Amino acid sequence: MASEKVETVIAGNYVEMEREEGVDGAKSTNQMGKLSKIFWHGGSVYDAWFSCASNQVAQVLLTLPYSFSQLGMLSGILFQLFYGLMGSWTAYLISVLYVEYRTRKEREKVDFRNHVIQWFEVLDGLLGKHWRNIGLFFNCTFLLFGSVIQLIACASNIYYINDNLDKRTWTYIFGACCATTVFIPSFHNYRIWSFLGLIMTTYTAWYLTIASLIHGQVEGVKHSGPTKLVLYFTGATNILYTFGGHAVTVEIMHAMWKPQKFKLIYLVATIYVLTLTLPSASAVYWAFGDHLLTHANAFSLLPRSGFRDTAIVLMLIHQFITFGFACTPLYFVWEKFIGVHDTKSVLKRALTRLPVVIPIWFLAIIFPFFGPINSTVGSLLVSFTVYIIPALAHMVTFSSPASRENAVERPPSFLGGWTGLYSVNMFVVVWVLVVGFGFGGWASTLNFVQQVNTFGLFTKCYQCPPHKA
Repeated sequence: MASEKVETVIAGNYVEMEREEGVDGAKSTNQMGKLSKIFWHGGSVYDAWFSCASNQVAQVLLTLPYSFSQLGMLSGILFQLFYGLMGSWTAYLISVLYVEYRTRKEREKVDFRNHVIQWFEVLDGLLGKHWRNIGLFFNCTFLLFGSVIQLIACASNIYYINDNLDKRTWTYIFGACCATTVFIPSFHNYRIWSFLGLIMTTYTAWYLTIASLIHGQVEGVKHSGPTKLVLYFTGATNILYTFGGHAVTVEIMHAMWKPQKFKLIYLVATIYVLTLTLPSASAVYWAFGDHLLTHANAFSLLPRSGFRDTAIVLMLIHQFITFGFACTPLYFVWEKFIGVHDTKSVLKRALTRLPVVIPIWFLAIIFPFFGPINSTVGSLLVSFTVYIIPALAHMVTFSSPASRENAVERPPSFLGGWTGLYSVNMFVVVWVLVVGFGFGGWASTLNFVQQVNTFGLFTKCYQCPPHKA
């Protein structure tokens, strides 16, 4: 029993994180059987990697060719590489702040075995209630609209297999299907889903690449982008959104048996994701060019085939998984708000989570603008949630000499210490504030308003071709 206790904490060490949670998990899973242990109860480095890679590129895979048509090929590739690196950096900052917070709390003998730590709690513990409130607002609003986007994507995709129902009706149906994620207790339980999700996006990315190359360029294809600043910055903020999927980093880390091993996981996941997004977006844009400007979903331009239908079905399943990833932190916040987070009853927690799904369902019906909504969410919410706030929070947390001296995680040596780290953080804040939020917010909001004026709210079938009689 003594080996299961938290060891004495040493400054700059992660000993207190080495709680024998894996042993506790093994005891419980042995009772449920070996299959449950294999498919259900995950907390390894590999589970975290699959979660990050699977969650990072879902329906965005289908909108990146649309972004390339707005940006042009060169800018599209460069922005993917740039924002992929920037996203990996801020995910690292979030992981550092999580470890710092948990270390301090465990020094105070706080036990987190029945409590999931979230980003706003990290901000609260390190910087106070004002930071907590700002983090809670941006994080919850982003995850809310991230869930909305998954429902919109489900309806948009299934329409290309079965157009007997309009996209709004499909949104009703998939809203009910995605509501079943209330029964998945935590990120520990996404092991098999994360693994399958990555296989699904890998298949879809390479289908888009190969199918576009086989299809060849359409007659008279043009690659005009970039032509307008509005379109250029709209496309750029969609890519900002693509690599801003680490709003659930803290929850994924907390699901790990040894969270201190997270540091490079997001970077490795991003490198893998780039092997999917760069070839697929480039190939589809090469084949269809400016046609993508009015076809935000890449599936809409490729001819129907068994391979395409398979990709659509796989993406539908993956969007269900991603809906759960985005919504689970919202479930946790709601559980804590009404006081049921510590209960062990899965049914009770599931029933109390249902009210969270209703506004998501409703917003997906109001704003079914597949593609433009990604850029709007990216510029107005992602820019602060996963770029600006983590960089600022890290600088403020370690602003005093004492906090830097006692920091659990030291700056990477290649940056040249704290000065180099602060320089990188300042660059991230200024760039995202000016380019992402400023120019991106201006462009994506104009584009979004144009969609509203063109198609109207509650539109039944956004960008649907004329229905054949």
